Amino acid sequence: MVIRMRHTRAHTANRRSHHALKTPTLAVCANCGAKHRPHHMCLECGFYKGRMVVDMATKTQAREARLKAKRDMINGEAADTPEAASEAPEETPTDNEAEKK
Repeated sequence: MVIRMRHTRAHTANRRSHHALKTPTLAVCANCGAKHRPHHMCLECGFYKGRMVVDMATKTQAREARLKAKRDMINGEAADTPEAASEAPEETPTDNEAEKK
């Protein structure tokens, strides 16, 4: 469909006047003092309304272990690629191997 009438700058600006971003409201955690969204648990300590909802220390340790295992797996795969094998020094035949030929 073809645009039949052009909008003036004023009309466009009036339409876009409601597009402004608003700053989110934040609450202060009673346990650690960090800012978080109201009616949500604190992402720093895992508390909500004075009680522990999620044990963040255990969750952080599990995440670090998972990432470490992933890094080790990626490094292991990188060593198995042909590019890594070509970079390794080639072995020279020993005297016993030369005599067998």
